[in-house]
Amino acid sequence: MRVDTHQHFWKFDPQRDAWITDDMSVIQRDFLPEDLQPVLQQHQLDGCIAVQADTSEKETTFLLDLADQHSFIKGVVGWLDLCSPTIDERLEHFLKHKKLKGLRHIVQAEPDGFLLRKDFQRGISALEKYNLTYDILIFPHQLEEAFEFVKTFPKQKFILDHGAKPYIKDGKIEPWKSQMETLAGFENVACKVSGLTTEADWNTWDKTSMQPYLEVIFNAFGTKRTLFGSDWPVSLLAGSYAETIALVEDYISKFSKTEQQQIMGLNAKNWYHLEN
Repeated sequence: MRVDTHQHFWKFDPQRDAWITDDMSVIQRDFLPEDLQPVLQQHQLDGCIAVQADTSEKETTFLLDLADQHSFIKGVVGWLDLCSPTIDERLEHFLKHKKLKGLRHIVQAEPDGFLLRKDFQRGISALEKYNLTYDILIFPHQLEEAFEFVKTFPKQKFILDHGAKPYIKDGKIEPWKSQMETLAGFENVACKVSGLTTEADWNTWDKTSMQPYLEVIFNAFGTKRTLFGSDWPVSLLAGSYAETIALVEDYISKFSKTEQQQIMGLNAKNWYHLEN
């Protein structure tokens, strides 16, 4: 199984999707399963994980409905209010959908300390019993906070999105490198090698400039805890799908066939509990 573990669908709404600014005109339109499926087939990918882009239960319902209609959507990482005292009730409601595999909150937009809030952590504590993964979306300055966060829940599966968005455009690698090595010390954390090209200069990045950042991720998390994700369609800001996947596949070509299979799909199956 080959899986793109990180992509988004939306019907573009300029008010709701205000984060898609005018310099992102290439993604100021609808992106739906019929747009992605032929691209996945072209690159011999069997399916994808659809990840929330909007902070609403409506978003989660939208993605789960798409997953019900399209078998190549293997799972959904949705959004529910993890700070709500009724989180268990909402989880039970949404878990009627077999393809709900995890949840995510856009913590990169939250003030410092959000991951350590008691109400948020109460919500995280509910995920383990439902066998749901939690995707961590943060910036590098929030990595220290993430150490305490993942340590609090040693049995919960966490997946770090986009390698915590390193400052590639600025050419900075420390302290991100050291912090990633520390985070990888927690065996319940995996990392998506995704969304990196949009953290670089969209017009001038190349494989050479990206290599030090790929090395940090793979050296820290290894081949059993690293997952390929495209971040399509956001990735289109910095290049085609072919360029995005080639960056990773070229880098991992030095690994064994088994290791390549792990990165490109088997790890997704294990970390998101996917069915064949």
